[in-house]
Amino acid sequence: MTNEASQNINFLLFKPFWNLNPETTNKALMVAMVSPSSLFLILLFLSIPFSECNLTTDYYKNSCPQLENIIRETVTSKYISVPAAAAGTLRLFFHDCMVGGCDASVLISSNPFTKAERDADINLALPGDAFDVIVRAKTALELSCPGIVSCADILALATRNFVSMAGGPVYTVMLGRKDSLESNISSVEGNIPRANTTMDEIIRMFESKNFTVGEMVALSGAHTIGFSHCKEFAYRLFGYSRSTPTDPSYHPKFSAALKTLCANYKNDSDMAAFNDPMTPSKFDNMYYQNLKRGMGLLESDNGLLRHPRTNHFVDLYAFNQTAFSNDFARAIEKLSLSGIKTGNQGEVRRKCDAFNTFQT
Repeated sequence: MTNEASQNINFLLFKPFWNLNPETTNKALMVAMVSPSSLFLILLFLSIPFSECNLTTDYYKNSCPQLENIIRETVTSKYISVPAAAAGTLRLFFHDCMVGGCDASVLISSNPFTKAERDADINLALPGDAFDVIVRAKTALELSCPGIVSCADILALATRNFVSMAGGPVYTVMLGRKDSLESNISSVEGNIPRANTTMDEIIRMFESKNFTVGEMVALSGAHTIGFSHCKEFAYRLFGYSRSTPTDPSYHPKFSAALKTLCANYKNDSDMAAFNDPMTPSKFDNMYYQNLKRGMGLLESDNGLLRHPRTNHFVDLYAFNQTAFSNDFARAIEKLSLSGIKTGNQGEVRRKCDAFNTFQT
């Protein structure tokens, strides 16, 4: 590790001061000569289910012309006050899309009859500021164009804007999603990787959703911003094995700093560390460089470096920022089209945390 890297390791020591509790904040075919990029778009289009072809970039051009301005203003205000909301919203979007598709099902609150996705243990730490920015955008849009813009589209647009503000790539968001008509806690398990999920399991999980290994590795680069709570990786520090308490794949100075940070994690559940301690608020390829330095915070992060089907992608992205940015943009565009609802498959909710008709 370079001296600069060693010095900057102190960036990972922090305790979040914002509220982390979400409860408290609210194929046409064509024959032509095409460029490689055009060919990719055509192939992507051919792979999209017919229902998703209803989406367009200007879906709300006439019905809600102020949409982009409202989203931009809301996201900018939140980013200025709470920069970490960028990572939180990106994570919220991922957790939504991986369970039944990008349909805002993760935004639904549980009721006395049904436990919603939001209450699954893996979702309990989704940051409140991520939920709050969606609520704020929805409120503003209901005043401007009531009953028009879905919460699923708001979440997709907000995520795109946050990624861009953090220095990430600008990518296309197709619009016209409907909001889900159900949200069940039982549908979450096995669809979202956990911190200690093996790389083979993660690869199978993504392949079952028609994502390639490369796309999975690119999407994992979302960890270039944000943080993880100590409880998610403390076992690698204090109880890795009987003979080796600390995971030897950690860089010694990195693990030492983490041990200091997380010493009291059992009593202080808010203690967390940046996923990328070097440039924690910048959307760049430092995450992959960190993996090669022994600074992969989670076991699933470290698995990307160790697995023979993923390590060459880590090498590529660690040394080629442009390759990472381009591949991440393509992968998240694909993710944003996953399992979408259109027509009578869904609704446009009046409130993002509740169905329009009470569910029992």
